[in-house]
Amino acid sequence: MYRLSPDPREVVAGLLGDERLIRACAERDMGAVFRMFNARGISTRRIAAAVDITQGRLYDYMNGKSRVEKLTLFEQIADAFHIPGHLLGLARRSWEPAPGTAEHQRADHPPPDGDDLVAMDHFRSADRQTGGGRLYGAVVRHLSDRVAPRLVDLGSGPQVFAAAAALTEMAGWMAHDSGHDHRAAQHFARALPLARTSGDMPLAAHVAASSSHLARETGDAAGAVGWARTGLDLAAQGPRIPALTARLHTMQARALAGAAQRTPAARALEAAHGDLDAAAAADHPWLSPFDAAAMAGEAALIMRDLEQYDQALTHAEQAVALREAGRARSLALSRITLVDIHVRRGDLDAAVHVGHDLLSTSPTLGSVRVVLQLDGLRRLLEPHRGYALVREYLARFDDARRARMLLLADLIPPHPGGTTA
Repeated sequence: MYRLSPDPREVVAGLLGDERLIRACAERDMGAVFRMFNARGISTRRIAAAVDITQGRLYDYMNGKSRVEKLTLFEQIADAFHIPGHLLGLARRSWEPAPGTAEHQRADHPPPDGDDLVAMDHFRSADRQTGGGRLYGAVVRHLSDRVAPRLVDLGSGPQVFAAAAALTEMAGWMAHDSGHDHRAAQHFARALPLARTSGDMPLAAHVAASSSHLARETGDAAGAVGWARTGLDLAAQGPRIPALTARLHTMQARALAGAAQRTPAARALEAAHGDLDAAAAADHPWLSPFDAAAMAGEAALIMRDLEQYDQALTHAEQAVALREAGRARSLALSRITLVDIHVRRGDLDAAVHVGHDLLSTSPTLGSVRVVLQLDGLRRLLEPHRGYALVREYLARFDDARRARMLLLADLIPPHPGGTTA
């Protein structure tokens, strides 16, 4: 007997409590979502028709050959199958019930709670100097004990959701700095719908920029480009913050450079420089600053990936010069980049000179990310150990690394590469 294909929306309604669907949506893995639909009896033809794509394209998504990247397609999928917008990091869809908080409150944009901002500033200042490994637990506890209870209070305004989004995004960065990239992705995935619920589109775009950075660091160039584009779409909804769009264009350029897309990467970097030139000083309470030093550091990496080493050197030297002494992690990362570029240019004397400065970085800096990049730098220098200065430097490097690992034994396992997920 012929059986009709089940109603897709009924299927989705029955899956909304399934952790696998929630995780796939949070990771924006539409291929996994489509496979779940198909396993529940929805034909591939019906799935393709519902979101207006060919079956061939659908099979590419389901087989992992490509990923959904365009914001409009995510919106089509959400609307076709009634996937709640927050699961995909989207705004509340027109068919969803109105939230408990009054919509008129969002238009007013009440100022953020002072205690939340003070906590955010304290965490941010400490993180720059000590690294995320020593602060991650404190931020998570603050979220759980001080912020989360207010999210379920019907009297709370959108500023509470903004605080939750900003602190959750910060927890994501600290998880990334601690070497736990999978956990970082989960924090970013939670932060985006919180930012959208607050009505703060710049904050939502800021979270998308962080997701783009993480995707690039974990080798997902396509995802990095997609998140940067999503962020630019969100930022376009205003109010316009040039430093934010500069950061998003920079994330886009980094992803494109990593994929050897020279011309698009150069255009994106040019757009970033143009936006940063127009940027005013801190004009949003929740956004971490993206300044000339940050731009120089990212531009150095972009030019390095494009093998334009002379330009990369100029940017890397500028990044080191602009970093203040109180930014221990940023200064260490900038010096690592500078040594890397000197080696690629074949200037081993300069590489060793900067390398000695690098070893003066606080040995108690609780950043797995710095440790991993230091190890990568050692691997880059190893083929040149026949040169006496390099050989002597590597001996000092190894002594410094052993001392660092003893001091960070509570944070970093013996093989830090195994901490990434």
